[in-house]
Amino acid sequence: MKKRINHYVTPVFWLSIGMVGLVVLLGIVFSTEFRLVTEQVRNFISNYLGWYYLLLVACIVFFCLFIIFSPIGQIRLGDPDSKPEYSKLSWIAMLFSAGMGIGLVFWGAAEPLSHYAVSAPQGQTCTPEALADAFRYTFFHWGVHAWAVYALVALALAYFKFRKKEKSLISVTLKPIFGQHTDGFLGKVIDSITVFATVIGVATTLGFGAIQINGGLKYLFGLPNNIYVQIIIITATTICFIMSALSGIGKGVKILSNINIILAAALLSLAIIVGPSVSIMNTFLESLGGYLQGFLRMSFRTAAFDTEQQAWIHTWTIFYWAWWISWSPFVGVFIARISKGRTIREFLTNVILIPTLFCCLWFSTFGVLSINAQNNNAQLTMLSTEEVLFGTFNYYPLGIVLSLIAILLVYIFFITSADSATFVLGMLSEDGSLYPHNKVKAVWGLLISAISIVLLMAGGLESLQNILIIVALPFSVIILLMMISLFIELRHEKNEMGLYIKSETYPSKEEPFRSYED
Repeated sequence: MKKRINHYVTPVFWLSIGMVGLVVLLGIVFSTEFRLVTEQVRNFISNYLGWYYLLLVACIVFFCLFIIFSPIGQIRLGDPDSKPEYSKLSWIAMLFSAGMGIGLVFWGAAEPLSHYAVSAPQGQTCTPEALADAFRYTFFHWGVHAWAVYALVALALAYFKFRKKEKSLISVTLKPIFGQHTDGFLGKVIDSITVFATVIGVATTLGFGAIQINGGLKYLFGLPNNIYVQIIIITATTICFIMSALSGIGKGVKILSNINIILAAALLSLAIIVGPSVSIMNTFLESLGGYLQGFLRMSFRTAAFDTEQQAWIHTWTIFYWAWWISWSPFVGVFIARISKGRTIREFLTNVILIPTLFCCLWFSTFGVLSINAQNNNAQLTMLSTEEVLFGTFNYYPLGIVLSLIAILLVYIFFITSADSATFVLGMLSEDGSLYPHNKVKAVWGLLISAISIVLLMAGGLESLQNILIIVALPFSVIILLMMISLFIELRHEKNEMGLYIKSETYPSKEEPFRSYED
């Protein structure tokens, strides 16, 4: 296998495997010590660099908004006559499945409930203030900021690949700053960090996804909740996602992503119908308004004068910001790959706004269901996180149907995320190739699954999650440089193309444009 793979892969492949192997070995041999050390490092980052994460992500959001409203937005990701490779629906379905996936199902009912009844962002739990904050902060965590991070990385990659005819590598996006140095050792280090973060992130997701599916099966059918059932789930998933990956992005990922959207819409619609529909829609609109109204305040909130609230921000907001940053290389490479032919304005608007609105409606629906059930003595806070959704459904009509759809949705999201990841890892391992070889994709798929199983058996998933947050720190510096680099190149192209808002583009006073006459 090694001789065959050597024909395709670059040193990034072997360097990344070495880094991943070292971390996994430490997680197995010194599991307790490794977990404690990684936890201390993670806590240090949260306590001392939380302000940095808040500032960086806020800057990314404002940078994306600036690009959307500037003349730069009309630049196309590709040649002037390039056309999108996928339909709008399939494109949105694929980016959404890669970007959120399992997380929505896992936290849909649990996060608003936690903010309301377990640990409130500010004030006392189980109060009207806590109820309003529960939805506002959930929207904040899963909304514009998360998708702006993904959008920035994806935009830089797509722009340099399709517009500048460069390779699909993170290192290439830094050429305006470092020039040809990105083709040497520096570039290999940057791309290896990208692969490492992707492997750790997907392996962690596989592990936690198996735990959630196992939790649902236990709650519904009484199946044992243990490592053996989880290994079976991961094995079955591995077979499915490798088969999908080998079929190509235009078949496997596209078909599964479309199925995901259909199932997610069906689950959401049924939940609205069987739940308190009016309350759900009222909550959606009220919380959306609260989210927009408090957008700036939440973006820069460090709770500098309240240590208790500061701890909450470290546990939730800073964790999420680091999580989105650590996932951005994988999601960014994948979104960039499927976005050729779209204008920058269309790209940013759709990548940021459409998933944000869907997430807000999703959390409004399942959050209202879980909080309503909790207020009627359902005792959902006594359940583990992976069981909260199923415990919520048990309180409503058609609960078993909703639970079965949720399990199927998690499983297909599971396959889609891993499928997308193997494709991205193949691309990065083969010097940015848009069509990585099946053997390389299969090797990465098997390695990711093996890592998940081994660390589940060794109890090392928590350490892996800590590592993911730690890796977000160096990658956050790369993202900052990507933003500067992208601005340099976009500004240069804007000046060369003469992209300015000029008075000549508007109609003269006596000659208005009329749609009914043109």
